[in-house]
Amino acid sequence: MVTRALRCVFLSTLFSLACMISTMRPAQSGTGSSDWVTVAPSSVGLHAPRLESLTRDIRAGKYSNIHSLLVVRHGKLAVEQYFVGNDERRGEPIGKIRFDARTLHDVRSVSKSVTSALAGIALTPADLDKPVLEELPQYRDLQTPQRMAIRVRDLLSMTSGLEWDEFRHPYGNPLNSESAMDRASDRPRFVLQQHIIAERGTQFQYSGGDTTVIAKILEQRTGMPLDEYAKRMLFGPLGIVRFEWLKYEDGVPIAASGLRLLPRDMAKLGQLYLNQGRWQDAQVIPEAWVRDSLSPHATISDRAFGFQRYGYQWWLGTARVGNENVPWASAVGYGGQRILIVPSMDLVIVLTAGLYGDARQTDITFEIMLDRVLPAVKKDR
Repeated sequence: MVTRALRCVFLSTLFSLACMISTMRPAQSGTGSSDWVTVAPSSVGLHAPRLESLTRDIRAGKYSNIHSLLVVRHGKLAVEQYFVGNDERRGEPIGKIRFDARTLHDVRSVSKSVTSALAGIALTPADLDKPVLEELPQYRDLQTPQRMAIRVRDLLSMTSGLEWDEFRHPYGNPLNSESAMDRASDRPRFVLQQHIIAERGTQFQYSGGDTTVIAKILEQRTGMPLDEYAKRMLFGPLGIVRFEWLKYEDGVPIAASGLRLLPRDMAKLGQLYLNQGRWQDAQVIPEAWVRDSLSPHATISDRAFGFQRYGYQWWLGTARVGNENVPWASAVGYGGQRILIVPSMDLVIVLTAGLYGDARQTDITFEIMLDRVLPAVKKDR
């Protein structure tokens, strides 16, 4: 079991009749995104009664404001459950929603992992060692020796050394670095002119600003807005036809947190990385990029994050399942948005939620994914 200091423990005593008699059925078909084969959980080695119990607990309120849970094993969609809860659209309340396979959902900072995938398509390995300010010559006035040392790979691993704080003040507060960046007239400049507080490549500092600068480099490299490049080079090959990438007032896509996707399409992104960048018969992202993205490039010193290491805009860790330590990688979004892949189990878990501003969001999502879903996975013979 995964232990955490804080656990979501509320449990309603009222179960609806539907929940009391429900059984774990195969994932829905004919709705939402296509290209998934849907199967019964037991056919891919999932323990259906355990997953039924988890679904009942979510519906009963044990886990606050969960919106969807999908489980893919061996490339097949085996669990697809949707719930009812309050939601937001990047900070703007949109009320209580009855979610289903056709409902777009904020993925918040999962957008960072998507931006990283686009970097893997657009950039060569040699590009990662280029100075960031060499890629952005319009900021020539910022070319101090320390800033010129920052490489593209340092942005991807959030080890740029630039001062940034997204956690001491809530989003929306001008003292929050990302919120202050959102208000800046030139957002990449705002990021790159921050004080340098560490030697590049040595200290992890969570930063939507680093992702924003990556997106600017991609825009200049490709000659296309980020959302258009994503549509052509990533979403198109995956068959993702319904998405929304929220934009700033100047029309620039919000690279760090603006993407809205269907949960089924979140699962496609997880399966893409599980398959080393391949989707069906196409190599969408270079295999080497996936391998490097899911390798540790930074250690998380603040264990309050609940994570252990960081790759290229992907979080990395291990879970204790039985007597084994099982490695996993996750795209993580504020409010409980998760794509978790477990290579040794050939498993993808997708979770969406409305836990914005809830200090328990890491504990709740870990408990569902690591404490409840992983033990329901049977070993392959």
